[in-house]
Amino acid sequence: MRASLPKHERRWASDTLPGNATMSTGTSPGTESGEEFVEVTLDLQGDDTIVLRSVEPATSTVINIDDVSFTTGGSVSAGAVTPVSRSPTIRRSSSNKLLQFSQELKAEAVAKARQFSHELKAELSRFSWSHGQATRILSASGNNGGGGFESALAARALRKQRAQLDRTRSGAHKALRGLRFISKNSKKTNGVDAWSEVQSNFEKLAEDGYLNRADFAQCIGMKDSEEFALELFDALGRRRRLKADKICGDELYEFWSQITDQSFDSRLQIFFDMVDKNEDGRITEEEVKEIIMLSASANKLSRLKEQAEEYAALIMEELDPERFGYIELWQLETLLLQKDTYLNYSQALSYTSQALSQNLQGLRKRSPIRRVSKHCVYFFQENWRRIWVLTLWVMIMLALFAWKFFQYKQKNAFHVMGYCLLTAKGAAETLKFNMALILLPVCRNTITWLRSTRLGPFVPFDDNINFHKTIAAAIVIGVILHAGNHLVCDFPRLINSSDEQYRAYLRHDFGENKPSYAKLARGVEGVTGILMMISMAIAFTLATRWFRRSLIKFPKPFDRLTGYNAFWYSHHLFIIVYILLIIHGVFLYLVHRWYKKTTWMYLFVPVLLYAGERGLRFFRSGFYTVRLLKVAIYPGNVLTLQMSKPPQFRYKSGQYMFVQCPAVSLFEWHPFSITSAPGDDYLSVHIRQLGDWTQELRRVFSEACERPVAGKSGLLRADETTTKSLPKLLIDAPYGAPAQDYHKYDVLLLVGLGIGATPFISILKDLLNNIVRMEEQADSVLDISRTSDMSIGSNDTSTSNKVSPKRKKAVRTTNAYFYWVTREQSSFDWFKGVMNEVAELDQRGVIEMHNYLTSVYEEGDARSTLITMVQALNHAKNGVDIVSGTRVRTHFARPNWKKVLSKLCSKHYNARIGVFYCGAPVLAKELGKLCYDFNQKGSTKFEFHKEHF
Repeated sequence: MRASLPKHERRWASDTLPGNATMSTGTSPGTESGEEFVEVTLDLQGDDTIVLRSVEPATSTVINIDDVSFTTGGSVSAGAVTPVSRSPTIRRSSSNKLLQFSQELKAEAVAKARQFSHELKAELSRFSWSHGQATRILSASGNNGGGGFESALAARALRKQRAQLDRTRSGAHKALRGLRFISKNSKKTNGVDAWSEVQSNFEKLAEDGYLNRADFAQCIGMKDSEEFALELFDALGRRRRLKADKICGDELYEFWSQITDQSFDSRLQIFFDMVDKNEDGRITEEEVKEIIMLSASANKLSRLKEQAEEYAALIMEELDPERFGYIELWQLETLLLQKDTYLNYSQALSYTSQALSQNLQGLRKRSPIRRVSKHCVYFFQENWRRIWVLTLWVMIMLALFAWKFFQYKQKNAFHVMGYCLLTAKGAAETLKFNMALILLPVCRNTITWLRSTRLGPFVPFDDNINFHKTIAAAIVIGVILHAGNHLVCDFPRLINSSDEQYRAYLRHDFGENKPSYAKLARGVEGVTGILMMISMAIAFTLATRWFRRSLIKFPKPFDRLTGYNAFWYSHHLFIIVYILLIIHGVFLYLVHRWYKKTTWMYLFVPVLLYAGERGLRFFRSGFYTVRLLKVAIYPGNVLTLQMSKPPQFRYKSGQYMFVQCPAVSLFEWHPFSITSAPGDDYLSVHIRQLGDWTQELRRVFSEACERPVAGKSGLLRADETTTKSLPKLLIDAPYGAPAQDYHKYDVLLLVGLGIGATPFISILKDLLNNIVRMEEQADSVLDISRTSDMSIGSNDTSTSNKVSPKRKKAVRTTNAYFYWVTREQSSFDWFKGVMNEVAELDQRGVIEMHNYLTSVYEEGDARSTLITMVQALNHAKNGVDIVSGTRVRTHFARPNWKKVLSKLCSKHYNARIGVFYCGAPVLAKELGKLCYDFNQKGSTKFEFHKEHF
């Protein structure tokens, strides 16, 4: 017997019906089709049955489809209910073409709504009657001892009759939800071209004209699901009474024809045969367990395999309520089509607006010139802050170069050294400017402060590292121009000049005797310049992506030249470079007056600022002493550190901090997003093993963790009570990030890929804390108002003023949507507590969470169909998702981001939506482009931000 769920947790299909759910639709009397909508009233009973109360024509109201909104739980609310006398919402145009289009669209929408109402009435009547009748028959069979078996037979016959009646529904409608044995994303889809490719694979793999069973998966394009493909091979062979492990080309064509058959019945029969291995026409619980384990293996869900027996029992409980111990084909079909049977209200009600937007897009065909201009406008709007900063930077460099160029053109040395001297001196001036500027992007405390000033909206402070790299590239070009012109151009011109030219133009700069090339190279200017070039070359090379991420492999001991350590230590050669640069600037050629030696003037402020930053970080890391409270190592090599929060530590959700572990390295600091909320009394970070430092950090803490004991999870854990002492930890924070400005937006769309979810966990916690605090304040204000009502007439107004609470500024953000996309099932363990907490406490539906597991095949694929069934059944019964282990439902494959943004547009009309993303750069480009496209279509505004530090 199923345990009864609280009313707000009951599930019917994919929607939640709160209490009495009423959905009303209507039509304007002015419509030319004369069709009428109906008003449907549903009642959710205590025994989990849904009763159809009434289906009546709607005569008094008309719903403007564009203003329909959907609330949490599946209820429908109309934002604009107008009197019957209102004219149609589609404004007539003077254009005959647009008028005809609007009339056709209106008629199509009315017909769709009418069809929806009729189907809804029939389905709900069947659903409530059949389930209620089956419950009554089963209860009666329990009371009658002798006729229990006959009653169970009658109940199953009744359900079979209803299932057969359901077969009269549209076959095409079922086919849309039918099984697929070949993925949508695969090249091997239906058609002649697909068979040609399969035939080509057959010719490569066949031996003596026969394809071995072991090569079947590779031949049909299911190499990544070999075990599933072999079961499919066996099922197709059993239908033809083939016992051999080889098939010829004609038999392969028959197999392929059935696999790609568009008929739902054909695909269902194949799937049934895969489960029914003994060919008795019945599926037992043990056979269901085997196919669940097979599906779990194909989708890389190791935990699901461990619970296959439990979920097989769940399916048998649902499909075999009479306890016969088997299920038949018609019962499996009922479960497969269950989600399709329960219609989706939102699809019918939003049909008009979707059709309108699609048809209007079809009318407006963009020319190639218009498409190019659109891309140019998009590029400028997305990068205007970068463009103006880079333009200003380039203009300053050009101005400095031109200033030195024309200044040295007036000097005597120009007559000997020529334009080589002018180019070298111009490049030197830009070098001094860039060597000063390159320090500013890495002054993180200064940047964090500047983010909150009026410069924040105009300067891309979040691109500080990219700007740092751009300046470094400019320095490389400057060094080549400056040193190259000196060494291979003007120095040779100097030593090859005639004695008359030397005495006339260069004697006062290089002495009475003309120097040799070796003397120029051995001078202070030459030695310091060469040493700087060597140091810069080492630092620049080891900072490249190939060395920093160990993409280049060297044998030991040269392997130490790659990795983050090599990058970190080599970058500190800049200390030597700046010292040499100041010395080099003091002993300049052709400059003798101290105030014209401007190198120290360029470097003074940036070097002082950077030194102050490093000093602040040093003292702050010692001031912010933290004590490790908890340590846990999750699957996927993710280390969670929970530490005490320093008394004076203040930060915002979305910011990050630097972490140092002396047991790993005395000098290395690494940035990690803060995953705790500002209102928590602790700090936490989640660190994934991605490099040598994080690998060593995990090893150090795993040695300090206790081994899992019986009755607890298999995670490695440690806390303050552990017998072993935990390693010391130092922090330096907080530092600014784009996500810290989330409170400026009405709606949030938070997208995280894998460990990229960490910046948004703090935001979700902060929003949840705000929700709880606002509810507590509302209760407090209500209690105070009641107290004040009871004490009317009292003259002690000062007392009442003292007890009134201080109202904090209301949070602007009304809704948040969190999309977490990961490829590993174990990743959901990282933030399981947060997701469950949000699902339990967020009764108003402010936060909406969506988990996506990309290792599972898309919905409809035969390899994931049974998993989808089990997931729906278990979530309806227990309210827990079988994949994530939380109350948040997990979706399969990748999200359709265009549909996600379209949903937000229709739900939050005229809102300002902040889109924050952390993950792979490829998806960042796609999301940024989609945000721009949607901004051009409607009044809802998307602002895209990418997390990077």
